[in-house]
Amino acid sequence: MTARRLTNAGPIAYALLVVILLASAFPLYYSFLIASKDNSALGDAIPSLVPGGNLVENLSRVFDTVDFWLAMQNSLIVAGTVALTNVVLGTLAGFAFARLRFRGSHSLFLVVVGTSMVPTQLGVIPLYLLMSDLDWYGTLQAVIVPALIGAFSVFWMRQACEESVPHELVEAARMDGCSVLRTFWHVAFPAVRPQAAVMGMFTFMTAWNDFFWPLIVLDPNDSPTVQVALSTLASGYYTDYSLMLSGASLAVLPVVGIFLLLARHIVGGIMQGAVKG
Repeated sequence: MTARRLTNAGPIAYALLVVILLASAFPLYYSFLIASKDNSALGDAIPSLVPGGNLVENLSRVFDTVDFWLAMQNSLIVAGTVALTNVVLGTLAGFAFARLRFRGSHSLFLVVVGTSMVPTQLGVIPLYLLMSDLDWYGTLQAVIVPALIGAFSVFWMRQACEESVPHELVEAARMDGCSVLRTFWHVAFPAVRPQAAVMGMFTFMTAWNDFFWPLIVLDPNDSPTVQVALSTLASGYYTDYSLMLSGASLAVLPVVGIFLLLARHIVGGIMQGAVKG
């Protein structure tokens, strides 16, 4: 009876989901509306919810003001590399902490998790000096290398391996002669693929939206990322909201595309955690 109640949602639940969906999507739609109009539309007493006819012109002004294609390319390289390395290295580390026995594993895991409690701002100056010594200022590796693996990724995948990779399967694979890497690839990784997709999506969004560190270590004229380029659009004597939100509408498209690409795995990972919870 309980399972039936959980699977058969009533009209109130669907109505609530529709309201949440509209509330979540409206900011994106309103950004698109402003991007399709000129700045005079912002002064309307009753704003129109119908798109205007200035979208192409505003998008052209975005590319004339900043090298937005280069910024998109740089952000895709940075966010894609960081997401991939966090999935691979985070899953490897999580599997090791969850299912391999070695001395000091618990203490080492506490140290890894503890690093997430250190504010990012405390490490900016030493990290900047290190990038200068390596002659990496203005290059993408200055943004990529410090974010190759994070404490959150290790913690997330360790918990995923604890829940989804039974000890018995690991021991059976080892008894069959599988090495640690083969056990990880054939036993652990298929079991935690949905959780890895969720973590990869979170990591991609974090790297894509990062503004503080790229602003410090990259040259905004030669090697900007999307967020740095958007800050350039927002600068000036007055804020051109049509121009700025046109760039923001373009900047959100890759994130939406990645979400649609990984939607099945993301929903599977969330539902798997919900069922086990």
